[in-house]
Amino acid sequence: MRISKLAMIAMIACGMNAANAFGDQATDISQVSFCAAESCDCGEPVCGCEPMAPSCDSGSCDSGCDSAGCLDMGCLDMGCLGGECCLGDPWELFGSTDSGWSAGGWMQLGYHSNAIPLFNNRPDEVQLQQAWLYAEKAIDTSCGFDIGGRIDYLYGTDAQNTQAFGIDNNHWDNGWDNGSTDNGYGHAMPQLYAEAGYGDLSVKAGHFYTIIGWEVVQATGNFFYSHAYTMNNSEPFTHTGALATYNVNDNITAYGGYVLGWDSGFEDNGDAFLGGLSVGLSDDLTVTYASVGGVFQNNRAGGTDNYVKGYMQSIVADLALSDNLQYIFQTDYLTAEDRVGGTVAETFDINQYLIYTVSDCWAFGGRFEWYNEEGIYSAVGDSADIYALTLGANYKPHANVIVRPEIRWDWDSDEVAGLDGDSQTTFGIDSIFTF
Repeated sequence: MRISKLAMIAMIACGMNAANAFGDQATDISQVSFCAAESCDCGEPVCGCEPMAPSCDSGSCDSGCDSAGCLDMGCLDMGCLGGECCLGDPWELFGSTDSGWSAGGWMQLGYHSNAIPLFNNRPDEVQLQQAWLYAEKAIDTSCGFDIGGRIDYLYGTDAQNTQAFGIDNNHWDNGWDNGSTDNGYGHAMPQLYAEAGYGDLSVKAGHFYTIIGWEVVQATGNFFYSHAYTMNNSEPFTHTGALATYNVNDNITAYGGYVLGWDSGFEDNGDAFLGGLSVGLSDDLTVTYASVGGVFQNNRAGGTDNYVKGYMQSIVADLALSDNLQYIFQTDYLTAEDRVGGTVAETFDINQYLIYTVSDCWAFGGRFEWYNEEGIYSAVGDSADIYALTLGANYKPHANVIVRPEIRWDWDSDEVAGLDGDSQTTFGIDSIFTF
């Protein structure tokens, strides 16, 4: 790995000017609320103490109230981009009840002008990438023991990338394709797990998303439409096994568990440890370390010995530079070998994100990635550097709608990544409708 290039990457990122997620992988992108009033609660959460919604009588809305909450004038006073930005509450299919059950989903339609690895690999066509449904019973351990769980279903062109493809035997959801694999559309069930907890400790068991990295599979959890190379190629998407979460204190959360390899269904595809530590170093900075080590893949589907063992780690630092500006730094490392110790892949990357939130309706961001790889696009024994710069925006015209246009520049050192020559420029845009 050519670590000497770190200085160059830092210089590029500083000149850009232009979020992690565990369980259901919902990335926390901090956006300042300009219109919604502060919630009125009763202090620290305790058993039987439920938060109360703000009302006009409470005096929470300084700019005045109507039946929906703050008046539009409140937004104008705050200088929202384009004028009014009072989105109100989004409509939900089945909001959380007193029992903790909820259900919902989203529809994602997208277009991009060039192929990008994995998720955005069907250029020049409008496609349904994610038609998503979920049902969940969130656990509440403030009163003691509780039990819950979650199930997710996905249809679209992203489904084949989130199936249990770690074992190529069409078990679990790996064969749920709509026609041939060239058609692109398919079905997936990326999560199906039960969760139990008591106090500060909870354990989930079943099929669930990884805790590795900052970008996630769900379209609703990412700022950008496209994905980073490292998320596509060097991180697992799902695991099957058991994972414990322990809140050590208000600033430290620990994770640890056993999983059956990478991206497999309910059958043995290896034996690996999955764990990590998230530490709030200050009110503005959180650092998360997550790793998986052991056997990632162990099957003989199709008469081929598909055995991979190794170690993979991700370190993510999330820093609030101001009330409006968020900076994320991520570095991943992967080393993988075959059964006899030969190198399968080795990668190292640095991803940097800068996100500026103007209002509840508008945010702008930039992402710069340096991806050094061996065995992913280049041959084992060689290595190549791949770079990608993405600039984009998030626009919410409605509480249930988000539009994400972006422009992306990719280039590589050895013409290995399947780009248009050694570089390409890609325009992409998608819309997400939540319910």
